[in-house]
Amino acid sequence: MMAKKPPKPAPRKIFQERLKITALPLYFEGFLLVKRSEYQEYKHYWTELRGTTLFFYADKKSTIYVDKLDIIDLTCLTDQNSTEKNCAKFTLVLPKEEVQLKLSVPQHVSLLPGQVIRLHEVLEREKKRRSETEQMLSSSMENEKEPTEDYVDVLNPMPACFYTVSRKEATEMLEKNPSLGNMILRPGSDSRNYSITIRQEIDMPRIKHYKVMSIGKNYTIELEKPVTLPNLFSVIDYFVTETRGNLRPFIYSSDETLDSLEFSM
Repeated sequence: MMAKKPPKPAPRKIFQERLKITALPLYFEGFLLVKRSEYQEYKHYWTELRGTTLFFYADKKSTIYVDKLDIIDLTCLTDQNSTEKNCAKFTLVLPKEEVQLKLSVPQHVSLLPGQVIRLHEVLEREKKRRSETEQMLSSSMENEKEPTEDYVDVLNPMPACFYTVSRKEATEMLEKNPSLGNMILRPGSDSRNYSITIRQEIDMPRIKHYKVMSIGKNYTIELEKPVTLPNLFSVIDYFVTETRGNLRPFIYSSDETLDSLEFSM
């Protein structure tokens, strides 16, 4: 009797895992050949443009990215003439490096040449959405004395793990639903700044809270050595990167309702 082949990962599950790790909305996806300044040759990646960052995966089924590139400061994008058949080449010019992109299998790629040229439009749209959302959130918090219990949709320009809950509620969410993630971004106690609540299991489960101060257009994480970042997406990414993926944004699936989660409302 032949042994059954292990089931392939469901596409939706892969998407949800990537969303949990990156906490960013998806714009484009597809296979790309990428050559960065430190690469000796092109590398073949499944690539996703989430927010303003290109995430590179070893293959289409991987849930953990192997490299990433923030293109928010893209200077220009140039189209190069390629002598290779069925191949389009581009150069992303950034302040600190130039990145070569090659589309070797255009019939299976979502990042077609016409769409790549629209990258500037996507970046501007993303910047505008983030700015408008943060202004609305800031205005709303100034008018509210206490956080409400409404939740932000995971596709909102705010990080997908942002919930307007109290410190106690965030702790209960993490303790009762560990499979959904272990990091929540929430309003701070003064309704102007923010806080990060995390749950880590090293020797035993531990809950920690970190203040994230809104200073001008930047956000500062209050650590022993403060870290200042340009936006809340970068704040979440900092925690994920520094813990090598051990911290994952808390995100409930769109297939679930809040009533199906174990915390009480």
